[in-house]
Formats: sequence, structure tokens, C-alpha cells
Amino acid sequence: MIREIVKIDEELCNGCGICVPNCHEGALQIIDGKARLVSELMCDGLGACIGHCPEGAITIEEREADAYNETAVIAQMIKSGKNTVFAHLKHLKDHGETEYLREATTWLRANRESLPFSIAEVHELLNGGSQPASSRVVSQGAGCPGSAPKAFAAAGGFRIAAEASATNQSELTQWPVQLHLINPAASYFQGADLLVGADCAAFAHGDFHKTFLKGKKLVIACPKLDHSTETYIQKFIRLIDEAKVNTITVVMMEVPCCGGLIQMVQYAVKSAFRNVPVKAIIISSRGEVLSDEWV
Repeated sequence: MIREIVKIDEELCNGCGICVPNCHEGALQIIDGKARLVSELMCDGLGACIGHCPEGAITIEEREADAYNETAVIAQMIKSGKNTVFAHLKHLKDHGETEYLREATTWLRANRESLPFSIAEVHELLNGGSQPASSRVVSQGAGCPGSAPKAFAAAGGFRIAAEASATNQSELTQWPVQLHLINPAASYFQGADLLVGADCAAFAHGDFHKTFLKGKKLVIACPKLDHSTETYIQKFIRLIDEAKVNTITVVMMEVPCCGGLIQMVQYAVKSAFRNVPVKAIIISSRGEVLSDEWV
């Protein structure tokens, strides 16, 4: 399958090993003086190790790789001890990977008798307890924390009654949103209604969040200015076949170049194994909805 996975530049890697303890899944090891990806099965593609490489030798690429298996990861990780397991669970929680977290905790509960820690400690960690001090790691080196996947509640969900009529509340419930940066394997895409927005659309329409985004997961792109849009088609296919998105709504501008966005989505639907309903919404540069129809 095609998915996002760690790539190591051996020319830049100096074998310092800082990345290894920060790959809680155990997919990295130092071999022959270089960091190596020793298990595609255990690499979740979220890139927690990237920000800990002082040489910038670790990136994320999209290529053919074995599917990530959370049950295999947590079973193998027990050998590394409590701190490693708890760091991994916190990693999943912080990145909004609820489905992987469910798989991990299900395995832990089923094997509680053989664990070197109690299930109560796991519950404490996931319900507000802190990570063991000895497993905390201070970030070293460069990286882009802004591209780390995370899920959160829409700001609108916390409005007090007096503010219920406000129109400026955010309905965004996940990050990142740029199509190059999103990970189709992120659990918040599972079974979601997907909104594909042209970059300009949210600026043209004054109530984009309430009208289009509410209740959906968002990705944004510009078919004219973005590079490597073939990657976009592959990500749409993965969102359809692997994440099993429920519907896809494309909000684009009336300008001709924006038509490339709906074309990519339609091509992905034809190439995917699953079929999903697609809606195309076209808005004018003044923010008027010119058309709204299933295609």
C-alpha cells in the first residue's frame, strides 16, 4: 500500500541516536553508525522523530510500504518497559490517533496479567495523569511541529449561551489541513465527511466555517499553484479506500483553474475501490454560492 513513512538521508545522518528514543514505536535503530528504519510495520508516519534530529536528516515521504499495525507495535513495545509504552500512548493521545489508541488499550486490557504495570496507571495517564518523568524528552533540533496531526473540539462547541448566535466561531476539528501535509491514516478521517476547500474559498465566503465546514474534516489545496498534485490524487484514493470517508464536498471558486480540484477528486473516485458521493459547490469572488450539486 502507498502511505507516509519515515525517510532517512544517510548523507546528513551522523548517527547521534537522538531520534531512536523519540521513535516510541521502535521503528528506528542505529546500525553501522547511521539511523535505520528497521520496521515499516512499526512506523506510523506521524514523524515524532523529525523534531529531534539535529541534522535535519529525517523527513516523511509517501511510498509503497507495509501497513502500520498498532497491535503488533504495542505487543513488541512491552519488552522496552513502562516508560516507553506510556510515551507511545501519550504520543497517540496528543496526535488525536483515537483508533490506534483504542487498539493499544484493548490489547493492554486483554494482556493485563503479564504487564509490568497496572491498567489503572494507563487509565490515569490517558485521563489527565502525567507521563513518567524519566520518559519525558526535551525537543532537540529542527522540525515542523505545525505539521503534527492533532484532533480537537470545534471552538463552537464551547460557546456560552450568550454567544450562541455568533458567526465567528471556528468549526475546525483537526490539524494540519494542507493536502500535502495531511496523513490519510490519521484516525480522525475514519468515516468522516470530507470537505475539500480551494485555498481562496474561505477568504471569499464570509461564513465558510458555519456554512461548509461544520461537521466535516478539512483539506485545502490550490490546483494551479501547488506542485506534485499527483500526490493529491493518491491521498484522495487513500481517504476513500482506507479511511472510508463518507462523503466528499468540494468548495471551489468560479475561476477556471479551480476546476482542477473537482477533477482530481473525481479521478480519485474512479480509481478507488470504493465509491463515495461527491458534491461540488462553486462560489464567486464576492462570496455568492453560484451552484451546489452532487456530481
